[in-house]
Amino acid sequence: MRFLLRSKIHRAKVTEANLDYVGSVTIDKNLIEKTGLMEGERVLITSVTSGARLETYVIAGEAGSGVICMNGPTAHLIKVGEIVVIMGFELSDKPILPKIILVDENNNFTNFVE
Repeated sequence: MRFLLRSKIHRAKVTEANLDYVGSVTIDKNLIEKTGLMEGERVLITSVTSGARLETYVIAGEAGSGVICMNGPTAHLIKVGEIVVIMGFELSDKPILPKIILVDENNNFTNFVE
């Protein structure tokens, strides 16, 4: 069994950071649905801007809002305005065709990567 990439939001912009929240990352519900991520799912987030890497879990934000909010301690590592890649993985013994999406500067879905 291996952990294989299943879902990826490529080059999203962090729109908010909330140190006072318990933890997690809030992601526009439309983006969650496009990639097949789930609320509560563990994700790896890497910052293209700073090189920071962290794991947290997904909370659904308002659909169509474009929100990518770093909550709790994650807000110390990745700041508003940074460009990030958000990845979900699956434990499998068979190949997986990941759902990878690109977004525009407002975190609106533009297309799938094949």
